[in-house]
Amino acid sequence: MEQRKYLVEVEKAKEAIDGKPSTGPVYRSLFAKDGFPPPVPGLESCWDIFRMSVEKYPNNPMLGCREIVNGKAGNYVWQTYKQVYDTVVQVGNSIRSCGVEPGAKCGIYGANCAEWVMSMEACNAHGLYCVPLYDTLGADAVEFIICHSEVSIAFVEEKKITELLKTFPNSTQYMKTIVSFGKVASKEKEEIEKFGLAVYSWDEFLKLGENKQYELPVKKKEDICTIMYTSGTTGDPKGVMISNDSIVTLLAGVKRLLESVNEALTSKDVYLSYLPLAHIFDRVIEELFIQHGASIGFWRGDVKLLLEDIGELKPSIFCAVPRVLERVYSGLQQKVSTGGFLTKTLFNLAYSHKFSSMKMGFAHDEASPICDKFVFNKVRQGLGGNVRLILSGAAPLSNHVEAFLRVVSCAHVLQGYGLTETCAGTFVSLPNELPMLGTVGPPVPNVDVFLESVPEMGYDALSSTPRGEICIRGKTLFAGYYKREDLTKEVLIDGWFHTGDIGEWQPDGSMKIIDRKKNIFKLSQGEYVAVENLENIYSLVSDIDSIWVYGNSFESFLVAVANPNQQALGHWAQEHGISGNFKSLCENPEAKKFILGELTKIGKEKKLKGFELVKDVHLDPEPFDMERDLITPTYKKKRPQLLKYYQNVIDNMYKSASKPNA
Repeated sequence: MEQRKYLVEVEKAKEAIDGKPSTGPVYRSLFAKDGFPPPVPGLESCWDIFRMSVEKYPNNPMLGCREIVNGKAGNYVWQTYKQVYDTVVQVGNSIRSCGVEPGAKCGIYGANCAEWVMSMEACNAHGLYCVPLYDTLGADAVEFIICHSEVSIAFVEEKKITELLKTFPNSTQYMKTIVSFGKVASKEKEEIEKFGLAVYSWDEFLKLGENKQYELPVKKKEDICTIMYTSGTTGDPKGVMISNDSIVTLLAGVKRLLESVNEALTSKDVYLSYLPLAHIFDRVIEELFIQHGASIGFWRGDVKLLLEDIGELKPSIFCAVPRVLERVYSGLQQKVSTGGFLTKTLFNLAYSHKFSSMKMGFAHDEASPICDKFVFNKVRQGLGGNVRLILSGAAPLSNHVEAFLRVVSCAHVLQGYGLTETCAGTFVSLPNELPMLGTVGPPVPNVDVFLESVPEMGYDALSSTPRGEICIRGKTLFAGYYKREDLTKEVLIDGWFHTGDIGEWQPDGSMKIIDRKKNIFKLSQGEYVAVENLENIYSLVSDIDSIWVYGNSFESFLVAVANPNQQALGHWAQEHGISGNFKSLCENPEAKKFILGELTKIGKEKKLKGFELVKDVHLDPEPFDMERDLITPTYKKKRPQLLKYYQNVIDNMYKSASKPNA
């Protein structure tokens, strides 16, 4: 079998046997050809990561927040590693003085801030399970997580205290202490104390542990350091248990990867913390920064002010979810198109010149220094001027956005893939490898990967273009779902985690995510439809921001609901002399015809079968959002909820499409 460029084969492929599907060869990263990176001596737990950095970099700025002067945001004000450490010791002593013992569950609820990280480090120090509570799952989920994991003490952002009160009285059978990141309003204090709980402001809480010293428990690699509840698209949230070993192993792999591509982190790096710490993606990135003695600055919690915070902080690494990068892309496109003929022409010339140099194999900073200096520098400055790596994760980034940012941002744009169960980063694309566009790159050098055939969907891991379910093995894997051994056994088989995602190996050893195993249904004529794959193809239409494709076994064709791109639709309307606001354009039959035509065009271009082409589309100006429970916090579609929400729309599309001559 030919060797894929960035992979080494460690085990041979296996043919199908006794009803078990065939599996492709087991591969690992080329950067781990002589073995996975060994752990750092003495570094066994998340507490060690922080403790060792405090010893090594006591005076480095660690956590920064913008100072608010007369209601205006000023400079970032920093606390050093040693200052943070001293507070963490105090927090830890205060927690223990409330009678909370190692092994207890500590909830943390609120937007990213210095107190969030300090509470987390206090959990790390005292061997407590850190259980992030997040509201994007709604109040029911917060209550479910507190009761399911038996949270006994919770740290909470001041403005979230009212949300926490909604979980009373059920949550109070476990939760005994509440600590605010800030103050506590007297009305809330009364309410909480009525239920017999203790409640403290941050400053009051720190005083509890004064003059008290508690010995830190010995922490082992296999100890659980966090239980992260994942939203899942169906059923109750699942508590993913992550051990110290998973995080420490992951960081060693990421460190080796960055060193192998000459992008090693240093203590001078700066990170903007805005993606929720309640998710594994941000948690491990922040652990990585802490390990290097680097700096973490927090945003102000408002998406509209994000670019302003970036401008002030000037981060060197920017992590994002596709939705944020799509906003950046649309904003830049708008600036270019309204900048007059000359600007537009110059920009487009510079873009095509640089892009073709990159296609010829030039690194992004060598492809066209002159275009960078005179044309793209503005974009670079818009991101603060220092960004060298933009990392996208949590959901697929569309090709046109990724290509555009690779050219104009003057930074490496890398797409990663991982799950909470695999401790985030499992695959990540590599700098200056333009052919990896649209893929998630090769595996990180700390896991083994194989593809397992899915015959009922026509995916064969042994074919010349190997496709199948992505399965992962390694120390980064989770320890199981908390109190759900049954669900753990479904996905962890013989040490291999079955992701449920369908991947396709590329010749260079990178992985392309093409489908989802569960999202398959039959149409009335018996044809199977892999809906995720279709949505990925239809998403290539730049006139829409997202699309949900629907079908069922009682109907013979597919319909869809799409969120059009406001700018693109406005542009189309202008060209066709159609007036009206965005909402009325979405209701315009001509606009619908236009979008349907674009979807059909891309479908035919990608050689979709007739039954895979969408026959009708409804345009919704409101993007699918968490408020209506249509997507998870990582922007995955909740299909049952989408159907419930759009049931009338769907029924009407089927009714009108099945009329003769429709």
